[in-house]
Amino acid sequence: MSRRIETPEALGPNAQLALDTINMKPTKGLATALVHIMDIPFIEEFSGHEPGAYRQNPNEVYVAFNQRLGACFIDQYLADNPLTMGSHGYEATTERGATTGAENLVLDGIPIDGPEAVIRHLEEVEFAKLKMAMAACDAKATAETAILISGERALQTRFGNNLLKVPYHGFLHYPCLRYYQYGYVQYFQAYALYPEVMERDFVLQADLAEKENRAAARAVTEGGLPRLIRLDHDLADGRGTIPSLDSLRRLWFPQMARAIGPLLDAGIRLIWHCDGNLMEMIPPLLEIGISGFQGFQYECGMDYEKICRMKDRRGAPLFIWAGVSSCTTLPFGTPQQVRDELKWLVENGPPSGLVLGASSSVIPGTPHENLRTLIEGLNYYREHGRR
Repeated sequence: MSRRIETPEALGPNAQLALDTINMKPTKGLATALVHIMDIPFIEEFSGHEPGAYRQNPNEVYVAFNQRLGACFIDQYLADNPLTMGSHGYEATTERGATTGAENLVLDGIPIDGPEAVIRHLEEVEFAKLKMAMAACDAKATAETAILISGERALQTRFGNNLLKVPYHGFLHYPCLRYYQYGYVQYFQAYALYPEVMERDFVLQADLAEKENRAAARAVTEGGLPRLIRLDHDLADGRGTIPSLDSLRRLWFPQMARAIGPLLDAGIRLIWHCDGNLMEMIPPLLEIGISGFQGFQYECGMDYEKICRMKDRRGAPLFIWAGVSSCTTLPFGTPQQVRDELKWLVENGPPSGLVLGASSSVIPGTPHENLRTLIEGLNYYREHGRR
């Protein structure tokens, strides 16, 4: 018999509120998620640590901050991220990658200098890696399940019983558009010019992901982990989806549906992180089994009120993880605008399955008064709910 971490006897009130929300039960208060603030001086001050403490022991201070915050659950553990930033954003010494300004990109001896180089690297390197991983996948499945359970339990122990650890993006697998590997220009040129190679890549990725996700589904069920996972793959900018929706429906969505099938079959709720204007992608995401959303960029055209009225493919309400905008309201608004946006999120959210926080990571330089106002609001709604 597997040990379970989510029994009412094992959890504190905040963590239990998170679990009840994940399970779409009626709750008195509204669950709040971690707010990933990147401003180290604010983290130290709010958590009661001396200046310099974060750089000396980021894990201790990060956990203490989220516990002091009163967060009900955490999925993505980002203790090291604030260390990559100064008061004005990323430091000049930060290493550049394919999507962060690298001037010359060379992978496995192949200069990625155009779409043909992307295709060459896929066919000569990546496809072989995927086939090798598939060959080894079944033999490693039992060990992989145990590793996933062990990792989640270790973090749950670190957080204590009043901050629920929920699995995150890296826990599962699915076909990705490889712009992060090859850069936006080179990759999307290849995507447009060689759709048959792109489809082959998605098919092979899905072949592997389907196998790996069986192990992930067993980890959730056998380990008694919360049945919620957030998927995080940016496919839109402020204008809409980066590739055409028609091409995604033809090339990517069928393989995506196949990859996440084992998780859906196990009754695990999958929610999608939204960057940019993702409105036209929401219907097909719902069609393949996604049943919730997080990270709305309202300023880019994400219609929060409309989304909150939608249903999943079974006709059930969506799980909504809403947050005050980290792009506009928090860095550039007033405390009253922070209060007003929180109120709007609550009044227009779904009847159950609503979580509050910030829309994404909160950049350095955000006014501390706005951060305190956000935290006060989260505390209020966690205690009082919608009234």
